[in-house]
Amino acid sequence: MMYDINKVREDFPILARQIYGKPLVYLDNGATTQKPRQVVEAMVDEYYNVNANVHRGVHFLSQQATDLHEASREAVRRFINARSTDEIVFTRGTTESINLLAFSLGEAMVKEGDEIVVSAMEHHSDIVPWQMMCGRKGAVLRVIPMTDEGELELETLEGMLNERTRIVCCTHVSNVLGTVNPVKQIVKMAHAHDVPVLIDGAQSVPHMPVDVQDLDCDFFAFSGHKVYGPTGVGVLYGKEEWLEKLPPYQGGGEMIKNVTWERTTYNVLPYKFEAGTPDYVATHALAKALEYVAALGMENIYAHEQELTQYALERMRQIEGMRIFGDAAHRDAVVSFLVGDIHHLDMGTLLDRLGIAVRTGHHCAEPLMTRLGISGTVRASFGLYNTREEVDALVAGIEKVSRMF
Repeated sequence: MMYDINKVREDFPILARQIYGKPLVYLDNGATTQKPRQVVEAMVDEYYNVNANVHRGVHFLSQQATDLHEASREAVRRFINARSTDEIVFTRGTTESINLLAFSLGEAMVKEGDEIVVSAMEHHSDIVPWQMMCGRKGAVLRVIPMTDEGELELETLEGMLNERTRIVCCTHVSNVLGTVNPVKQIVKMAHAHDVPVLIDGAQSVPHMPVDVQDLDCDFFAFSGHKVYGPTGVGVLYGKEEWLEKLPPYQGGGEMIKNVTWERTTYNVLPYKFEAGTPDYVATHALAKALEYVAALGMENIYAHEQELTQYALERMRQIEGMRIFGDAAHRDAVVSFLVGDIHHLDMGTLLDRLGIAVRTGHHCAEPLMTRLGISGTVRASFGLYNTREEVDALVAGIEKVSRMF
């Protein structure tokens, strides 16, 4: 049964705001989602009533905060169906998760002439860390090409995999094109060559059920703020056998077992990768966010957003001069577009004056923009609280701006 969207919207006070005297139409969920009361109230409650540094503390508050923090790890494990909480590493977000992996994998396994494979539609956070590591180690970055429709050329990937390939990195859902990549198939192809796979799940976790054991990926990264949780917290999932092999990313408190002047021994998983005080309030709030969306039902959220996206595509394709980027057979809740010769910044700025929040620019995917032959797009991205009426407002806004030009 679908959820009551009007009741859900009441959980997000910001949606009742007015911008320039117009009702807010928030369509920038791909960048960050709004937060329900339940998440914000959980953070306030912990700061007011439980706040104390986690782990190692013998006093009551520290133990209570630690219990909440570790219960959050279990909530994440359950949400993505990881095998063990040892496989759930808390980070500051997808970007730090990928930087952690790029550094640790590079230190442990990459030598000169080795190859790292990424896709043509990656976010900068799944390009730059690997480029930096390749620069340090003398490795080579190779790119899976894509079709004009915005689908990866998997037959080319098959020819790219060899004994020098150290990892394949692929976004689950493109933050520009909305393409849902066949990551399960990519994992199978890579594993046939004994190559591990990282999936960037920043744009999939908020929109569809994710089961890392079913995907069989070796690593999976996502951010809390894109799934109705707080900023500054994210997750790196890694299969236990892989995390055991990799060295720590950062040193400090928490990630150690023993320290002497001569040497340090490292803590067990997952703490080996969690140097310093974690954002234990944010991890608790992330768990609340995951509980919130789980209660609505990820299948229900997916169905609602799919219906909304199809409705938006149908309405927008009727606008004269409309160019929509990405026409994959399987796509998610993102529509990137340009209209005629109107610059994306002009369109976004004028839509904002109508109370409509969209994202403009290259969306941290400049190589993809180069492939498309453009400098940027306007992007409308949908969330669980968006409505058909808001799509109608977007379409009317685009038509109004178009008439001005």
